[in-house]
Amino acid sequence: MALSQDKHHHARILARRDVSRDLCIWRIDPGGPFAYRAGQYATLGLEFDGVRTERAYSLVSSPYEQELEVFVELVPQGGLTPRLFQLKPGDTLLCRRIAKGRFLLDLRSGRTNHLLISTVTGVAPFVSYVRTLYRDWKSGEGSLPGEHKFFCLQGASHSFEFGYREELERRASDAPWFEYVPTVSRPWEEAQWAGETGRVDDLLRKYIDQWGLRPDKTTAYLCGHPKMIENSRGILERAGWKKDAILEEAFFHVAIKEGGGSA
Repeated sequence: MALSQDKHHHARILARRDVSRDLCIWRIDPGGPFAYRAGQYATLGLEFDGVRTERAYSLVSSPYEQELEVFVELVPQGGLTPRLFQLKPGDTLLCRRIAKGRFLLDLRSGRTNHLLISTVTGVAPFVSYVRTLYRDWKSGEGSLPGEHKFFCLQGASHSFEFGYREELERRASDAPWFEYVPTVSRPWEEAQWAGETGRVDDLLRKYIDQWGLRPDKTTAYLCGHPKMIENSRGILERAGWKKDAILEEAFFHVAIKEGGGSA
């Protein structure tokens, strides 16, 4: 355990919210100092039978929050999430002391529009962006959002998979610099859904036009399922986006790269 004590905090689960059978939100006490920027990830793990298993999870929480928050999808044959989903408040896990990740807001290019495109748990870093920006905006601290505007398009198969829809809709109704559109790809399975329908990549051109987004003024952020990222990247490139204006964070749904961020 000496290595764990050098590189890890012993974190503790404070709260758990089950969004569905295979989606869960945890609030975690990291167990020690843990500095990070909106868009970065924490490396969480468990140790059993002398073997340590770790995965990277994008942080939903804002750096202003003392607790960490993660939105995790169960991978049935995965090396970590089946055990992670057995945990309850009060249980402990390992948290590497240093946050990592470069999926940060583009503040150097001069582009002032930010197009945030995600699937299900891929919304995690975008919630962190919005929480941080909203806090600064309400308090009058910091230079953002200023002229910057943020446009979030999130897809899921079913509406119950939107773990943060209510929060993001509240922010969009209050903040003139933020737009949020959730879309469901299986609307025939829930007649009560009255929102947008279709896959994110199928709707991308529609909302680029509707929001008046131009390649020279807009950075696109793609986060979530690798296939969505591949399709959306192609659409954006054909619409004139250059490679440096497209940022990506793929969430792999296979056992060797299980988790909510790039390992």
